[in-house]
Amino acid sequence: MTDSLTPELGCLADPTQLTEPLNVEGCNPELLVSQLKRMILIRRVEETIADMVATGEARCPCHLAIGQEATAVGVAAHLTPKDKIFGCHRSHSHYLALGGDPYTLFAEVLGRVTGCAGGMGGSMHLYDPEHGLLGTVPIVAATIPIATGAALAAKMDNGTDIAVAFFGDGATEEGVFHESLNLASVLGLPIIFVCENNLFSSHLHISLRQPYNSITRYAIAHGISTQAVDGNDVVAVSKAMGELVKQARESRKPALLEAVTYRWRGHVGHREDMDVGVKRSEELVLWKQRDPISRLAKALDNQSFLSTEALTTIREEVDSLTTEALEQARIAPYPPDNQLLDCVYY
Repeated sequence: MTDSLTPELGCLADPTQLTEPLNVEGCNPELLVSQLKRMILIRRVEETIADMVATGEARCPCHLAIGQEATAVGVAAHLTPKDKIFGCHRSHSHYLALGGDPYTLFAEVLGRVTGCAGGMGGSMHLYDPEHGLLGTVPIVAATIPIATGAALAAKMDNGTDIAVAFFGDGATEEGVFHESLNLASVLGLPIIFVCENNLFSSHLHISLRQPYNSITRYAIAHGISTQAVDGNDVVAVSKAMGELVKQARESRKPALLEAVTYRWRGHVGHREDMDVGVKRSEELVLWKQRDPISRLAKALDNQSFLSTEALTTIREEVDSLTTEALEQARIAPYPPDNQLLDCVYY
């Protein structure tokens, strides 16, 4: 975690730092193992989608969050199905972290009627109200004002529900982001703005787009509580999110969580070596040393919370679950032709 008053991220943005196993002292071993399994599931599902993109089986644009699993899982640990949660164009991880079914995600990517959006949305339009996810949208920053409105509704309901908006660092360059922070601050809305700062917006590094690389400075400007953490450390993410959520539920005030991370694949598609024409090979090798899964797995092994054999079993179970889900999705039917206009006109 960094000093929120610092406009630069320091070691959080340095891939040669924070590569050691996580500090899990005082943590619940069962919870950590559960979170590790969820992160492994997210990665395996997304690796499968990447393979589908490479072969042409998945034809819709797919934005993958491989390498960013800890942020989604750490944040989701403190949310309930009654909360109002909104994602972005890179939200497979959010969908799965909240409890979404790999089968309905695969079916959606393949355009099948059993998909989470009826096969009409594809990779970037995910919907799972059963787990609180009320929608993801490909337009950058588009769900931030929607989540802010949901927070206003939650406040008017006089309950303890909160709203959450997931977005990347590129979304902070859109006007609605600043308007939403201002409104949330002035009205005292129970919302957590979760920025997954992976340092890239499409093919442009943040240093080419902003004078400083930390997003917390925007929260400070609007009088909003904020924390910046290592987004590849599920323990740090969960701890910070827990504190901010407690404040939002009890005091009905907004907050911003900046989770600094790095996506292993390009802006869109399956390739690692290119990011919309920008080569990131050398930097990517360094960032892989901060792999959120291996750092947690090593920590659990060091504390004798999870043996190598048990980890292998988890991976085998995830592989089996993923394979079965994809096989089911492949044989699911497409939406009927007469449904097309139903999804456009009311």
